Amino acid sequence: MSVKKHKVVIIGGGITGLTAAYYLQKEAREKELPLDVMLVEASHRLGGKIQTVVKDGYVIERGPDSFLARKQSASRLAKEVGMDDTLVSNTAGKSYVLVKERLHPMPGGSIMGIPTEMAPFVTTGLFSVTGKLRAAADFVLPRSNPTEDQSLGEFFRRRLGDEVVENLIEPLLSGIYAGDIDQLSLMSTFPQFYQVEQKYRSLILGMKKATPPKPKNMGESKKAKGIFLTFQTGLQSFVDAIESNLEQGSVLKGFRVEKIAKGNDGYELELNGGDVLSADSIVMAVPHHITQSLFSNYSLFDSFKQMPSTSVATVALAYPEEAIENDLDGTGFVVSRNSDYTITACTWTHKKWPHSTPKGKVLLRCYVGRAGDETVVELSDDEIIKIVLDDLNKTMNITMDPEFAIISRWKDSMPQYTVGHKDRLDMVKKQLPIDLPGVFLAGSSYEGLGLPDCIDQGEEAVRKVVSFLNSEKQKAVKL
Repeated sequence: MSVKKHKVVIIGGGITGLTAAYYLQKEAREKELPLDVMLVEASHRLGGKIQTVVKDGYVIERGPDSFLARKQSASRLAKEVGMDDTLVSNTAGKSYVLVKERLHPMPGGSIMGIPTEMAPFVTTGLFSVTGKLRAAADFVLPRSNPTEDQSLGEFFRRRLGDEVVENLIEPLLSGIYAGDIDQLSLMSTFPQFYQVEQKYRSLILGMKKATPPKPKNMGESKKAKGIFLTFQTGLQSFVDAIESNLEQGSVLKGFRVEKIAKGNDGYELELNGGDVLSADSIVMAVPHHITQSLFSNYSLFDSFKQMPSTSVATVALAYPEEAIENDLDGTGFVVSRNSDYTITACTWTHKKWPHSTPKGKVLLRCYVGRAGDETVVELSDDEIIKIVLDDLNKTMNITMDPEFAIISRWKDSMPQYTVGHKDRLDMVKKQLPIDLPGVFLAGSSYEGLGLPDCIDQGEEAVRKVVSFLNSEKQKAVKL
C-alpha cells in the first residue's frame, strides 16, 4: 500500500527558497518522509539578487558579494553542496569614510562605528573636538528607558551625539540596509546594541567588554584575513551547486504564481499559463509585497502594504592599473551624507577580493541609491557612469575610460525594517496558523537581509513545515 505524499510548494527561487528546497528534500530522504517538494520561480534563473558576471578573467558580483564568516549557516550549506573548498576570505585592509571631500581612515577598534579603543577615536579627524566630547558623554549617560522599539538614529544620537552618528555610524549602518537610520528599527536590525547598553549602561564600555580580545602574536597571514567569505568562482556558482543537488524535476522556472486559493484540503496555486499545483504546505520565500498581493483577501498581511523598499544600483568599472594615478592604500570607503556625493560607497574590489581581478587590472565597485535618494537608479547607463566617475575623481585621478562597465539596477530590492517591524511581524506570525495553516514566511523582508540570515530563515521554514505536516498526520490518525 503506497503512502500518500504531502505536497510542499516553495514560492521564490532566491537563496531562501533554494535553502528550503534543499533541506526539505534532504530531510525527506534521511527520515523517509513522504514529501513531494516543488520550487516555483517566476524568472528563468535561480538565485534572486545573487548574480555573477565572469568576463575577461574578472569575477564581478551584480548583487551581494560576500557574507559574514561568523554566521556559519552559509558555510555549512556550502559544505553540504561541495563548495566549501572554493571559499575565500577577503583581504583585510584600510577602509575609509568620506566626509566633506576628504577620506578619513576608519578609526581602529570601532565596531559598526562604536569605538572600543580610545586612542584612534581621540586622534581621528572625522569629528571635531566638540563632537568627541559629546560622544564621551556615553560614559556618564544613564541607560535608555526600556522600550519596545526605537529608531537606530534616536538610539545612537542619544548615546554618542549627532556628529559621530552622521560621520561614522550612519554611513556604515545605512549602507547595509540602504535605509534612513532615523526610520530603521533598532530591535529589528541591531538589537544587540540595545542589550549591551541595558546591561553595561555605557555603550562604549559595553562593546569593549563584549568584544573578544585580539589574539596575540598573530602572523602576517592571519592579520590579512578578513571577516567576510565568498567563492572563488562567484556567488552564482553557489546557487548553481545548490540547484544541481535538488531532485530532478522539482524546480519550475519561468512560472509565476498568480493566485492561491485555500480549500478544505490544502491549497490550489494557479500559475501563469493556467497550470494548477496543489499543496499541503507553502513556503512564501518572496518579497513581502508579493505575499500580500497573493493573499490580498486576508487582512493579516495589510501591514505589508506600508512596508517600504529602497531601489539601489551597483556600478562595476574595470581598468588597467595605469589608469589610476593616485592609488589609495585600502579596500574601499563609505560616504557621509555630509558630503556632496551621489555614490554611497566604493569597494576597491581588486584589493579586497584579489581573486576577482586579473593581474595588472583594477576593479572598482560603486553603489548608488538609498532611502530618499533613489532617482539616480532610474537614469541611463551613461548618465550613471558619468555621475560615478565625477564622484570618484574627487578622491582619485582616473586618466582613462573604463575598459567596460556593468550596471545592475535593483528596483525595490531592499526592504526597510522601520520602527515597529518586529511587533508587526509577530502579529502576522501569530495570526498566520489560524487564517492560513501550513503557510510560512521566509526571506529578506522579515528577519535579516544577509545571505546567512536568509539561509537561517529557509532552514527554520523547513522545521516548521515538517512539524506542521507531522501534526496534520497525527490529526488524521486520530480521526
